Amino acid sequence: MSKPIVTRFAPSPTGFLHIGGARTALFNWLYAQHHGGKMLLRIEDTDRARSTQEAVDAILDGLSWLGLTWDGEPISQFSRVARHQEVVDELLARGQAYKCYASPAELDEMRETARAEGRAPRYDGRWRDRPESDAPEGVAPAIRLKAPQNGETVIEDLVQGTVTFANKDLDDLVLMRSDGTPTYMLAVVVDDHDMGVTHIIRGDDHLTNAARQTLIFKALDWDVPVMAHIPLIHGPDGAKLSKRHGATGAEAYRAMGYLPQAMRNYLARLGWSHGDEEIIPLDKLIEWFDFDAVGKSAARFDFKKLENLNGHYMRSTADADLLDDWKTCLAHLDGGAAILDWMAQGDHEAVTLAALPGLKERAKTLVELTDSASYLWRQRPLDCDEKAEKILDDTGRQILKDLHEVLSAQPAWDAEPLEIAVKAYAEEKDLKLGKVAQPLRAALTGRGVSPGIYDVLIALGREESLGRIADQAA
Repeated sequence: MSKPIVTRFAPSPTGFLHIGGARTALFNWLYAQHHGGKMLLRIEDTDRARSTQEAVDAILDGLSWLGLTWDGEPISQFSRVARHQEVVDELLARGQAYKCYASPAELDEMRETARAEGRAPRYDGRWRDRPESDAPEGVAPAIRLKAPQNGETVIEDLVQGTVTFANKDLDDLVLMRSDGTPTYMLAVVVDDHDMGVTHIIRGDDHLTNAARQTLIFKALDWDVPVMAHIPLIHGPDGAKLSKRHGATGAEAYRAMGYLPQAMRNYLARLGWSHGDEEIIPLDKLIEWFDFDAVGKSAARFDFKKLENLNGHYMRSTADADLLDDWKTCLAHLDGGAAILDWMAQGDHEAVTLAALPGLKERAKTLVELTDSASYLWRQRPLDCDEKAEKILDDTGRQILKDLHEVLSAQPAWDAEPLEIAVKAYAEEKDLKLGKVAQPLRAALTGRGVSPGIYDVLIALGREESLGRIADQAA
């Protein structure tokens, strides 16, 4: 019976959840879900100068927003330093590691000599076979791996295929610094082994690390996990995705009004495909995901495609669920707290929910939705935008006076009779419907553009609608 699949997402807590990291987490999560396995979360916080609790919280928050759950408690790599030191002692005892007393000046000289000779800077192994009696007094050594100097290290990668490294190009890497702190290379191997990780899924910028870490696994006679190195995400110009291309953090996309389900779908399709499918619900993502459909080349982030996909998800999401997503966005939006307070009063949430069908048809993000919905919570008398001001000229105000009388006479405040009444008025005055709807829209919303006018009338209700019309007709 094969071992259950265990993947891991292992971010460094030095900032927000980068969108590339979010996709790596998603691929780990999808692969584990597809195989009925687990995804573990490890916080690689050994760099104490740059690691912060705020960054840890931001990463957990970003994963939770995307709906990417992990099994068990997040593991702090720093908390495991004693275990890392124990493994280094084991490697020394096995003769698979050695103490290196090379000074910083000697290491600098090695690098300079290598550059001058046109070679890659690499440790020259000067302490590899020297006896302990040669150790300088009072100098704490670094511990290095006694790596094989001949042959090859082969990675059978689920994405990159067979990748071969000449061992002569992989020097005796440092396992533990002279101050007793473990290096990233060692800590990752020990943690992956102890956590029972079966599959390492990460960016292809770690491919060289894979060779060096494989040497450590083999020196300890531990099973080497299966590896999958996925291509990085590039910006529209083909350069590595960075701040100059726009937002790079998951929390920024939440504040920009993207839905988590749209982000999951979009990130999954960055580098992975299933035929020509573009819109893939979560259950199908889990069912279909595997590495045979992950490409080797970098994926380009297309903001327009994400926006269009988000618009689809907004239209297809149930109104009550969309309202929950909208509230989450508002909590991270400038001015959003005031809107949430308004929604919490009286029947305002019910009013908002009733307005959503019309609102979501015209918006591609929750920020656009907020802007379109602003007529709901704006206070009378409304400040009108420039386009609305032009519409509300003498002719427009006369139309509003007439419509106030017509609409006041309506016994039922429902979309169909209101529409019939407005159209009948337009026909009676020999006016095009747009000529009547424009001042009505301007009066009700203060904007020249708005959701469907009958949706607005219903959402605002009789009293508020007639009050706004009267304000502008005066």
